[in-house]
Amino acid sequence: MRKKLVAGNWKMHGSRVMADALVGEIVENLPGGVEVVVFPPDVYLAGLSDRYGDRGLGFGAQDLSEHHALGAYTGEIAGEMLRDVGADWVLVGHSERRQYQRETDDLLAKKFDAARTAGLKPILCVGETLEEHEDGRAEEVIGHQIGVVIDCCGIESFRDAVIAYEPVWAIGTGLTATPEKAQKIHAAIRSQLAKKDANISLLTRVLYGGSVKPANAAELFAQPDVDGGLIGGASLVASDFLDICAAARR
Repeated sequence: MRKKLVAGNWKMHGSRVMADALVGEIVENLPGGVEVVVFPPDVYLAGLSDRYGDRGLGFGAQDLSEHHALGAYTGEIAGEMLRDVGADWVLVGHSERRQYQRETDDLLAKKFDAARTAGLKPILCVGETLEEHEDGRAEEVIGHQIGVVIDCCGIESFRDAVIAYEPVWAIGTGLTATPEKAQKIHAAIRSQLAKKDANISLLTRVLYGGSVKPANAAELFAQPDVDGGLIGGASLVASDFLDICAAARR
């Protein structure tokens, strides 16, 4: 059985005081039997990793540069820099990056490759918009997003990677895909991987990332192809996030 993974994405929230208090409460109450990773803004990453990196909690970055080598890329942060300050994980293609920064599938495949080259474990975020969802194109859209990465990096690149399904229509809206709908998409993702390599399809964890809360986490995580969650707003409240982590143990 794949070990459940719960990843908390803070987005652009927090302060040093808030970040320290939040992580401190989380590490004091971490449940066993589940892997937990937090993704704070980069400016807080080094301090949190230095203080809490040996307390059973993983740390990741919310984005990275597609450039493999260091160089004249003002404002960019290389994967090896993120590793240097304590990150083991990185998000690639979060829906907000796709929307606000207009990140394309081709660019994200390069970022995915750069993450792996730097020794980071990428969480590839995929998902459909409300219009695509209503048109019944969810599986087509998600299949293309994953396919571009497979074409660029090969199916072996998913051996240590994670996929997070983010129904864009459910992020920040309070809407949530039913457990049955989430399971259908997750099963389709695993099926796509299995066509390339059955073993890797079984190893790859697929997270659900659409408004997961303490009230719906257990039912979502009980689905056979839902291997945990990518948590947004609820990860900013320690008690809520810990309740979600506890639900992943059941």
